[in-house]
Amino acid sequence: MIPMIPFPQAVDPVLPPSVTSQARDVGPLESPLVWLTAAGAAATILAVTIALAHHRRTRRWGISGATALFLVAAVTAVNSYVGYVRTPSDLGRLLQRGGGVMNVAGTLLRRTSDDPAEAGGDDSAAGSAAPDGGDSSAAPPAGGAPAAPPPSTGASTEVLNVPDPANGVQNGENYVLLPAGYHSPANANRRYPVVYLIHGYPYGGPRDWLTSGSAPQTLQSLEDAQVVQPMIIVSVDLTANQPSTDWECLNVPGGPQLETYLASTLVQSVDKHYRTLADRGHRALGGMSGGGFGALNIGLHHLDEFSTLLIALPYDDLNDSVGILKGNQAVIAQNTPRRYIPTMPFPQKLSVMLTVGTGAPTDVATAHRIAASLQHRGQEVVVHAERGFNHTWHTARATLPYLLAFADQNFRAAQAAS
Repeated sequence: MIPMIPFPQAVDPVLPPSVTSQARDVGPLESPLVWLTAAGAAATILAVTIALAHHRRTRRWGISGATALFLVAAVTAVNSYVGYVRTPSDLGRLLQRGGGVMNVAGTLLRRTSDDPAEAGGDDSAAGSAAPDGGDSSAAPPAGGAPAAPPPSTGASTEVLNVPDPANGVQNGENYVLLPAGYHSPANANRRYPVVYLIHGYPYGGPRDWLTSGSAPQTLQSLEDAQVVQPMIIVSVDLTANQPSTDWECLNVPGGPQLETYLASTLVQSVDKHYRTLADRGHRALGGMSGGGFGALNIGLHHLDEFSTLLIALPYDDLNDSVGILKGNQAVIAQNTPRRYIPTMPFPQKLSVMLTVGTGAPTDVATAHRIAASLQHRGQEVVVHAERGFNHTWHTARATLPYLLAFADQNFRAAQAAS
């Protein structure tokens, strides 16, 4: 029988300004000055083109240039609102998802970036995991001798490839953020709690929490301020190699079994290849938007695996995504937390934090509805509202420090209980 964890009463963590200001910072490519400058340049070129309309070549080039700049202004204005691409390094990662010239441009942009995240601990410096799902430091070289652990004791990010063809995942490219000192000989016997974070849908991916979500910087600032103890963060790949599909982290009839992949295959692989505290009390599951729905749904289905849920931009039913379950009413009911929470059993205590932006009133109402439903069933829940943000990565990034600090509170309680 799994012992009950005496969670402390769920409270919204109080964080130092050094942490919260870092999380709310606007990256250079998110600044309104970017799209305002592009729009201003486009308007200027268009005005000059109109004034010189009698010159055919000037007219042709002027209209083309103004159109291109207006397009840039529109794209950067959307990005300023959403907060998806923060820095030139983030833009490079995005371009690398494409092929040919786009991939080359992305690689060059990242190499020339002065983003601090590119120096040490970036995923480009960490080798892919071994073919069997092992971490990169454990992959043997061509000669067959075990590879020595990386000499650096700073924080690092590794790629953990965990394919699971039986569950419809041909190549799961998961990113593992290891805390500073993980590879230090002094910590060779130390084990760490784990936070799993799920990206949004559609067109989300496992890199998003490292870039748009600023997880490495957030974890570092929390550790520097001595708010949290060292932990491992796993940014999960639940795209099933089709990022344009809104999978909602489900076990899809006739499709990928993403819930099973995460709760079974991936958790077991992480526990096997990293020094984790491999019990539910030291394991948290979170995500944003579609990933937040997935974390809520999967976490409620697997109370024996996760004791803490960290949900940014929450919702509790499938809405327009219900079609992916192809009208199977039984499966729809099983994957609609709004419907099953009132009657589901809770043999294990659950601690949940829901975070929203005050600029998204629907999110606020949904978070309080989920909280009330879970509290009515005796579970510990807290809602954190961040002022001035909407249903965007700005909110997810600004609230991540609170989510990680909340998880740390529960990890400490589990440690004390054991």
